[in-house]
Amino acid sequence: MSGISNTQIYRLWCCLLFALLAACARANDVDYLSFATEDETNTTEIFRKASPAVVYVTNSALRRNFFSLDIMEIPRGSGTGFVWDKNGLIVTNYHVISGAQKLTVTLQDRSQHKAEVVGVAPEKDLAVLRMENPPDDLVSLPLGDSSELTVGRKVLAIGNPFGLDTTLTTGIVSALGREIQASGNRKIRGVIQTDAAINPGNSGGPLLNSLGQLVGVNAAIYSPSGASAGIGFAIPVNTVKDVVPQLISYGRVLRPMIGVELASDRWVQRYRIDGLPVVQAYPGLPAAEAGISGAYRSARGEVVLGDIITHINGKPIRTQDDYFSALEAHDPGDSVDITTRRGDKTLSYTVELIESQ
Repeated sequence: MSGISNTQIYRLWCCLLFALLAACARANDVDYLSFATEDETNTTEIFRKASPAVVYVTNSALRRNFFSLDIMEIPRGSGTGFVWDKNGLIVTNYHVISGAQKLTVTLQDRSQHKAEVVGVAPEKDLAVLRMENPPDDLVSLPLGDSSELTVGRKVLAIGNPFGLDTTLTTGIVSALGREIQASGNRKIRGVIQTDAAINPGNSGGPLLNSLGQLVGVNAAIYSPSGASAGIGFAIPVNTVKDVVPQLISYGRVLRPMIGVELASDRWVQRYRIDGLPVVQAYPGLPAAEAGISGAYRSARGEVVLGDIITHINGKPIRTQDDYFSALEAHDPGDSVDITTRRGDKTLSYTVELIESQ
């Protein structure tokens, strides 16, 4: 038997070394595909539990074909909503369903259900729909407390941007107490600002905290291009918790009133009036009972202004939004102090609020 050369010994040691390294690698093999940080695990868990509650809302209108006279269904837009309860109630933005003649709700399993409007609050940009024949296994979202949010807290948005269903974006609370414009020149106050990407189609979808609780309803973006620019807004859940039960019970928001008709903001701006003129104080209602007077025509046919509301509880009143916001801070049965100007006189009234009819 011939001797083993140094070259063969070297090759043998190399083979043994490679075999040893391969065995060590197998012993310490890591499945990198299953690796996740604590924050990633939290995100995926929230999405898994919350996404079945998020729905796709399609808004359609019916049009007659000019030539054939056939009725056609024309898509007007789409957005997002979420399941409020297991009875098939859906919450979304008012602007998502505004002007709709036909509404369709698509669930995560792609089943489609006709829906009808239960109630709307244009001044809060909220609406409630009811699905026809809802399934028994609907999942709703736990409600959080938006007053507990602080800048920097993690938030997650789920929606259908650009028609792409069930899309998740994450970010933080960028600011609190913002204001956005709603229908009828009303302002929604206390709005949440977030950098979680919100695009067209996300409207009406849920904004969630790291516990998977609903903390807001995504409503708008601030972007010259119409796409996400890192500034999105959500209606706080505490507003939603106040408005939605009223929409379910009454179809609208019941707000306190004093029984007056007011001049429009455009008219006030046109004539540069400092305050909000009372056009009419309805007989038998609190304002008239307190002595507030509306406008009237003089013997010469000229319109003479009566009381011009300038302050409510010391807060300046310049627009209808100022007026309604001042009253909505109170409940029916409360009394408010109203300051008016009538001619050259400054007058004060204490008026009890009643519930709107």
